[in-house]
Amino acid sequence: MMLAEEIKARGLVEHTSAPLEKIFSAQRTAYLGIDPTSDSMQVGNLAVMLLMKRLSTAGHKLVFLVGGGTGMIGDPKETGERMMLDEKIVATNTLALKAQLKKILGTTPFKMVDNADWLSKTKLLPFLRDVGKHFTVNDLIKREIIKKRLDTPGESISYTEFTYALLQGFDYLTLHEKYGADLQVGGSDQWTNMLSGVDLIRKHLGEQVYALCMPLVEDSAGKKFGKSEGNAIWLDPKKTSPFHFYQFWINLPDTRVETYLKAYTFLPIAEIDALMELHRRNPGERQAQETLARLVTEIVHGPAVTAQVAAATDALFGDTSFHRLSCEALAVALAEAPSVEISRRGLAEGYSLAEALVAGGLAFSKSDARRLISGKGIMLSGQTIGNPDQKVYLGDLSNGYALVRKGKQGVLVLVLK
Repeated sequence: MMLAEEIKARGLVEHTSAPLEKIFSAQRTAYLGIDPTSDSMQVGNLAVMLLMKRLSTAGHKLVFLVGGGTGMIGDPKETGERMMLDEKIVATNTLALKAQLKKILGTTPFKMVDNADWLSKTKLLPFLRDVGKHFTVNDLIKREIIKKRLDTPGESISYTEFTYALLQGFDYLTLHEKYGADLQVGGSDQWTNMLSGVDLIRKHLGEQVYALCMPLVEDSAGKKFGKSEGNAIWLDPKKTSPFHFYQFWINLPDTRVETYLKAYTFLPIAEIDALMELHRRNPGERQAQETLARLVTEIVHGPAVTAQVAAATDALFGDTSFHRLSCEALAVALAEAPSVEISRRGLAEGYSLAEALVAGGLAFSKSDARRLISGKGIMLSGQTIGNPDQKVYLGDLSNGYALVRKGKQGVLVLVLK
């Protein structure tokens, strides 16, 4: 009952196939399906993964299903057919996702399975007799995405994608029989597919199992996260660097931060409420965003990397001087921020700040740079500059570096060559 109240308070429930209190009245084996169409998950996936971790903490067992089989079919989308992946790509992505999941969940116990292990061995006639007969075309064509595809001129849906709901239902049936899975967890975009498994098990075995879906976590524009939306924030550091991952969270608008604190952190609700009250009193300090950025980056990339990117962030956008950074944090700052190298000779003669702005991409042209400087929109080493003819000298570079800022987000590092 405490778990039911907890996830309700965090806004992590959109639909359930039975009252939440009934679902959690006994120990469950919960399963979550992971799409192997990429070699990395993104922050939308992370929210559901952390919901699973909460279930484990409350004493429930976890099964993660990588769709090595269904990944070769594709879940129907609103427009157009998904590109069908070959076996090698799906296998490579599956291995990458397994490694990523183990890293993020740490010591949380779980079982990892791949539906290719049974779907690739399933014979057509038994599947049609034992599974297909429990699904009616009448019901399938009423599903929102399928109906939209059928009603849209120029659109169509192949039989391959049309059968996806049957395969997902068969997955639940297989996991129930093999591992005792009796609760499927997922995002709200999978709700009708999740119900397919619940209904199939009831009709085929006469047993009750459950489904729970959480709301899709949306970006600041109200769109769900994903590669198809073009807004994916990846968990793989090669796709989204830890620095940019941290920047995503710390730059969230105030309207989203409380929702994300509840979904992506394990802070108690009372602490989140207290933090948001402090934030409302002084939103300029962005303490809520900083807390969120630190905690989520620690989950995905670990405390050491988080400390480095936080320090680099404060040096580039806050009050920390470059000479106070560790070697690792300095390397992060220099790798992530645009920079301009200036020779010792150039500094001795005085290097034009306006030219530096153009070379570093903070101005389109020298006249644009001079206008920015004259308008006092540029800071050099923490000092506002108003002279468009300002030059940079060796003494302006502390320990070989000087920071130039344009507004709140534009930065440029001048580096002694």
